[in-house]
Amino acid sequence: MYRLVFMQVLRRFDAEAVHHLTVRALALLSALPLVKRLLHRSLAPHDPALRVSAFGVHFPGPLGLAAGFDKDAACAEGVAALGFGHVEVGTITAHAQPGNPRPRLFRLVGRRAVINRMGFNNAGAAAAARRLRRTRGVPVVVGVNIGKTKVVPEQEAVADYVAAAKELAPLADYLVVNVSSPNTPGLRDLQAVSKLRPLLAAVKDVADGTPRRTPLLVKIAPDLADEDVDAVADLALELGLDGIIATNTTIRHEGETGGLSGRPLKGRSLEVLRRLRARVGDRLTLVSVGGVEDVDDVWERLLAGATLVQGYTGWVYGGPLWASRIHRQLSRRVRRHGFASIIEVIGRTAPDSRHAR
Repeated sequence: MYRLVFMQVLRRFDAEAVHHLTVRALALLSALPLVKRLLHRSLAPHDPALRVSAFGVHFPGPLGLAAGFDKDAACAEGVAALGFGHVEVGTITAHAQPGNPRPRLFRLVGRRAVINRMGFNNAGAAAAARRLRRTRGVPVVVGVNIGKTKVVPEQEAVADYVAAAKELAPLADYLVVNVSSPNTPGLRDLQAVSKLRPLLAAVKDVADGTPRRTPLLVKIAPDLADEDVDAVADLALELGLDGIIATNTTIRHEGETGGLSGRPLKGRSLEVLRRLRARVGDRLTLVSVGGVEDVDDVWERLLAGATLVQGYTGWVYGGPLWASRIHRQLSRRVRRHGFASIIEVIGRTAPDSRHAR
């Protein structure tokens, strides 16, 4: 049914207009206590076999929503009510900014992909913090993804990230440093270890200083060379980070300028995940995102060593019940394979962690 509505109706409208309409609808749902509780009871993962713990945080299921959808922390409860195990909001910058000029969001329906060059459009860290302070009517794990304000020069990037972290880290279940979006000029240059080390160290000081010690992760690009993936992994271990999210969108494509997400990213995202697992074993939490479309993709990422999996473009093409459907399918698959918990699946086909560096 959703596919028919998408092909006949939604695809005829501007992609960003549909996105904003969806966020507003979910924000309204988040404000309706009875409705969101009923939906959460029906659609959210409740099977104990799907529960996952990572960096001290308990997740009801392994599949979450990647950053980029709820840019201003406006609708996390509504998203969770539809079946996601966690919601990563953002990317949020220290200062409000409009993002890049429109049009900046494009569907590639035949490839089940999306190109975006949004440019971290958001209302800023202070506005997001006000929303995150609200009492949650349904349980939801909320990660907060932070990035660099566009007008801030590179030499002031550390201070800019720290400003965002100070506002948001105390309110986040986990914090993510995004240095991998292709849509802010110079941002990906910060992935070089010489620049990344002081940035992550400074943000980690903030995260470590919150009352509950907020876990810190870094999100990397699929376009990094393999040796640079290794270098970031080694740095994450050196600094005592809690995990790595792999991967962001890719710029290796033809067509509109911007980052490509969806099915074409599947192969490289899985390659990076496997490389990270071989490098760090189970010493870091690995979150896999990129080209995740169905239960087979989630299962494959878990087997390869991801503790958590995220999607976004798969939800665009899969419909509102996409995450709930995948979690139900995971429940059946866990039992069909004779496992007591999905935790037994994680890293099952990965190299023995004792052989990781």
